[in-house]
Amino acid sequence: MILYTTVPQEQIYPVDAAEFSGQMMMEHQGVPLLVQKVDDKYRILRVMSSDPAHYLNSTICPGEFITN
Repeated sequence: MILYTTVPQEQIYPVDAAEFSGQMMMEHQGVPLLVQKVDDKYRILRVMSSDPAHYLNSTICPGEFITN
């Protein structure tokens, strides 16, 4: 079976549930994001928007930290 998707294989077939337990979806400045909680901040893992303009915003790129 071939699965054509943009979702990483690790999220479809997770190895360990604890690895993904801190991840959540949230909206920041109107942009849907996949984030991971680190202390009192959130680290952006993925921009989940379909709007190409959101990918040009350097403040919400993957790896950046945001507070909410």
